[in-house]
Amino acid sequence: MNLYLVVIIGYACLLVLLGYLIGHHVKGTSDFFVGGRTFSWQLLFTTLIAANIGAGSTVGVTGLAYKYGVSSWWWIGCSGLGSLLLAYVVGPAVWRVAKKKNFLTMGDYLDYRYSPAFRCVTSILMSLGTLALFSGQLLGIAWILNVAADIPKVYGIMIAAVVVTIYFSSGGLKSAAIVNIIELAVILLGFCLAVPYALQYVGGWEGIHTAVASHLGDPQAVARYFSWDGMGQSAIIGYFVMLTPAFCISPGLIGKIYSARDEAAIRKGTLLNGIVQLLFAFLPMLIGMCAFAAFPDLSNRELALPKVMREMLPFGISALALSAIFAAEISTCDTVLYMLATSLSKDLYKTFIRPRVTDDELLHVTRIITVACGIIGVFAAYYMANIITAMAIFYSLMTASIAAPFLFGLFTKRASVEGAFLSAIVGVGVVLGLRIFNAGKGIGILNATSTGILAAALIMAVSLFVLPDKKDDSRE
Repeated sequence: MNLYLVVIIGYACLLVLLGYLIGHHVKGTSDFFVGGRTFSWQLLFTTLIAANIGAGSTVGVTGLAYKYGVSSWWWIGCSGLGSLLLAYVVGPAVWRVAKKKNFLTMGDYLDYRYSPAFRCVTSILMSLGTLALFSGQLLGIAWILNVAADIPKVYGIMIAAVVVTIYFSSGGLKSAAIVNIIELAVILLGFCLAVPYALQYVGGWEGIHTAVASHLGDPQAVARYFSWDGMGQSAIIGYFVMLTPAFCISPGLIGKIYSARDEAAIRKGTLLNGIVQLLFAFLPMLIGMCAFAAFPDLSNRELALPKVMREMLPFGISALALSAIFAAEISTCDTVLYMLATSLSKDLYKTFIRPRVTDDELLHVTRIITVACGIIGVFAAYYMANIITAMAIFYSLMTASIAAPFLFGLFTKRASVEGAFLSAIVGVGVVLGLRIFNAGKGIGILNATSTGILAAALIMAVSLFVLPDKKDDSRE
């Protein structure tokens, strides 16, 4: 019997059991969506950081480091910078409005600030993008199970979907937050222990440098591999423009901010989350470089992380590390399911299909939608090219469509419905147009996504003067 698989299955069963038990204490949609607005800074920190360290930040970034080296740090680094802005600028501001108006989702705010139509359009876009994100998380888990126990991709995806769907549909954000405490402990311990063993295996930093020089041959290529801008300025600027605002306005993270009991909890919990992200970014970077030093001929770079965990570490540490990756993917999966479930149930079903649905009925529908999304996610993951591609689809759609309307609307009364629609249409249109007709290249050193996001922000800024909001309400 494969002992790695036994450890991972045992861990998965523990998560499902916890989710089921906590689900008995969920009495309504407020508990399911925002945890009853009772989260301390400690609980907010654990649920935020567990959500932010997922397939992209582990399997995906290790794969980037395998190919690009040191500059892979920027993926998580830019996300951490966004978290710092969420802690002190965006989070407290949106929490005050949500607390006063009893908002449960990002869509509630967009409806209030702009219109039900804008809520509908952005909810549909978010559902499509979030489905891609969910498939990326499932794909990350599938690669772990493939390396650990030679489980085929399709069965790994199905196992991942079953685990996360059962425990999240039982208790929503409340069960996810409690389970995230265990997941976070496993993630941090597993990665912190894995890095020293991986470095020792390849002979430390000097050993990495020697091996990389041998594999690449070209001194310029070696220099780029160890450079902070090795993947290119266009890619790094693209990450900054795409990921920094994304981690301020992601519906899943905003929903977790709603759950805080006060503004002090937001500042402390979210700040610590950002700091941990900035530090954690070095771990998958180092592991990916160790993987390239030891296994330069991997056919799929996203197998680098589970390959290191399986081959470079003693069994006890290896089993813990593989469980840590599994925990990271599962913890982000629950956040993604949260975004899908709330967008489809609260923002679309209740708002446009059954406005008079009771709280108990909405909770039941939300759980059904969660299960349905889990099933659809299996098919999407099977056909998804790789994890970073899935992440990029989500962040591109989200940031190009709602970043400017959300942020401008939060901090100025002049932001109008017309300006929000124009901003979203231009942003998404530019991104898609450049990807289809210009091979993903933007203006100058910008890529398609960063060009679209900046275009959306420019349109929103101009609309403040050309199409200002003329409503009399103060939106206090």
